[in-house]
Amino acid sequence: MISSKICDLLGITYPVFQGGMAWIADGQLAAAVSEAGGLGIISAMNADSDYLREQIKIARAHTKKPFGVNIMLMSPHAPEVAKVVVEEKVPVVTTGAGSPAVYMESWLSAGIKVIPVIASAAMARKMEQCGASAVVAEGQESGGHIGELTTMALVPQVCDAVSIPVLAAGGIADGRGMAAAFCLGACGVQLGTRFLVAKECSVHQNYKDMVLKANDTSTTTTGRRFGGNTCRCIKNPFSRGFQKAEYAPEATAESIADLGVGALRKAAVDGDIKEGCFLAGQISGMVNQEQTAAEIVTELVTECEALLKGVHTWLK
Repeated sequence: MISSKICDLLGITYPVFQGGMAWIADGQLAAAVSEAGGLGIISAMNADSDYLREQIKIARAHTKKPFGVNIMLMSPHAPEVAKVVVEEKVPVVTTGAGSPAVYMESWLSAGIKVIPVIASAAMARKMEQCGASAVVAEGQESGGHIGELTTMALVPQVCDAVSIPVLAAGGIADGRGMAAAFCLGACGVQLGTRFLVAKECSVHQNYKDMVLKANDTSTTTTGRRFGGNTCRCIKNPFSRGFQKAEYAPEATAESIADLGVGALRKAAVDGDIKEGCFLAGQISGMVNQEQTAAEIVTELVTECEALLKGVHTWLK
C-alpha cells in the first residue's frame, strides 16, 4: 500500500489531496474523497462564513475522517472564514492567492495543519518559516490560477528548498503522474480536474462534459498580458473573447480584471458553455469517464504502486 509521511501527519490512508476548486469542491465531494482514503477539501472561495459552516456540516454528516478547507486569501471574507475553521475545529487548511502569515498564529494554536499552495521555492521557504506543516507545489499545468513554472521544474526545486513535506500538483491525472511526483521528491499529490468529474461532484453536467470531451490541446490561458492573474481554462467563446480583449491596444489591467467576474459561477452552476469560464488542467484530455471518488483514488494508487514496483525493470 502506498503511504508517506503526509499520511502519518494528517491521519489519512493515501497521500492524495483533492484540490479546493471554487464552486466545485463542496462538502459532499470532500467527504467522498476523505471516505476513499484521501484528503477531501472544501473550497471557501468567495463565500461567507455561513456557507462554509454549512459545507463543513455536510462533510461531517458523510464522513468521520479528516478533511480540509481551502481559503482563498484574496477573498473579502477571508478574515471571517479564517475564524470559522478554528471554531469548527477543521484539522487541515490549505491556502491560495496570497500569504496566510496573518492567520498562522491562531490556526497553529488551534492545532490546525496549514498547507499553503505555492508556485515558487521562495514562497515555500516563507511558508516553512511561518510554521506551515507542508506545502503543495503547483505547476502551471493546473486549471485555475497558475504561476510560471511547470510541475516538473517546480517540485524538485521546492523539495530542495524546504524540509517540510511537499505535495505535487498540476498535470497529474493517473498513477504515472503520481509515481513521477514521488520520483521528483514529493510525498503526495493533489488532483483537481480528475475529481471534477467524480460522481459525487455536484458541478453542472455541462462542465463535466467539457472536460470529458477535451483533448491535449483543449486548454488555454488568460490574464498573462498584465500578470498576476493568469488562469488556465478550456477553450470556448468566453476564453477566446477574453484573450481578444486582453490584447486589444486600449486594454488596461483594471478593465481586464472585470472581464472574469462571475464567469466561473456561470460555468460551474449554470453550465453556460458560451459565457462560462471552465477552469481545468492540461490533463483534461486524459479524463475520459465519470467515476466515484473511491474508484478514482483506488485506480490512482493501484497504478502508482504497480509502476513503482516495476521500476527495477528499467535498471541493468
